[in-house]
Amino acid sequence: MIGALRGKLDTKSPGQVLVDVGGVLYEVAVSLQSFARLPAEGLNVRLDIVTHLREDGITLFGFLDRSEKSVFNLLRSVNGVGPKLALNILSGLPASDLRSALAGGDVQRLVRVPGVGKKIAERLVLELRERARQDEVEAGVEPVSSEVERRDQEAISALVNLGYRRGDAEQVLADVAADVPLEEAIREALRRFAR
Repeated sequence: MIGALRGKLDTKSPGQVLVDVGGVLYEVAVSLQSFARLPAEGLNVRLDIVTHLREDGITLFGFLDRSEKSVFNLLRSVNGVGPKLALNILSGLPASDLRSALAGGDVQRLVRVPGVGKKIAERLVLELRERARQDEVEAGVEPVSSEVERRDQEAISALVNLGYRRGDAEQVLADVAADVPLEEAIREALRRFAR
């Protein structure tokens, strides 16, 4: 298994690079975030590598820093998220922003990434929220709740006080748009309960 590559950047194009290591050219898939930070062709580069084996071939995924590689592996741990989707997600959001979105439960921010639907975004948040929060704590980042998460917590509290079950309130509020203010979110939830 290849852990890293160090060599000359032979050619680069969005999403893919060729790295010359002692005369052997390795084709490596990279996120658009990494691509934007790559040196010019002909200069030395070091990429951390994740090797993905399939029946039809081997694909190398490269990262300029360990943080992005770590988030890539975190994303791949979710059922239904393969390496190509994980790389696509990292192309849409820098690793630190993605980790914050996961820790804050910001589904709407994840849905804005091309190729990420609401179901995948919700699954990512559900499965990775606690791990992302733990990673932020270990990295010394102060966890900040997103506006949507704070709004939902207040709305859930109000609905529970009105006699609705917490699980039902969470489910209804998950479908309310992120840009809806607290009062309107509660009204919308009540309308849905009345149906």
